Amino acid sequence: MKKYFEILDLGVTAINKNIAVVGIAGGVLLAFINVVLRYAFDMSITWAGELTNYLFMWSALFGGAYGFKKGIHISVTMLLELLPAPLAKVILMLAHAFSCAYLALMAYLGYELILVLIDFGEMSIDLKIPMWIPHLMLPFAFIGAAFRAGEKVFEVAAMDAKDVIVNSELETIKDELELRGGNRNAHA
Repeated sequence: MKKYFEILDLGVTAINKNIAVVGIAGGVLLAFINVVLRYAFDMSITWAGELTNYLFMWSALFGGAYGFKKGIHISVTMLLELLPAPLAKVILMLAHAFSCAYLALMAYLGYELILVLIDFGEMSIDLKIPMWIPHLMLPFAFIGAAFRAGEKVFEVAAMDAKDVIVNSELETIKDELELRGGNRNAHA
């Protein structure tokens, strides 16, 4: 079972990271080409603006899902640091479980949106494609993020309670300043 989750983890990571990178790179490149065409040659690609928007949205949502894996999302731990370690651990697990449930709900609602867009047969203005195609990223990005948030529940559960909460931001800044000050005195 563990091997299955490791393979699933690699797959979700690859999908999230690659779509985020391709989305941002493609959006920037397309926007750059369109700006050059507009100002240098007095012409533009009519569908470039719409596609650039979709690429940036895909990049943001899949990048956000990847952010759960790397633990780079902002978190406020000030109140957790005041609690006893076992209670802080339980609350952090509940917070990750709530995030997982919320993200799974967003994935489901994204799926429902796709069904509505298919029923309405709405087409994009510039790309001339069905609107459900660019919105396909919603359920996939949110299910990837929900998977990552669920994964965090198990990571926190496996940790020792005293290791769950890291230093507060103020303590981290103070420690950094002390290290820098110590390094300056060492070089003097």
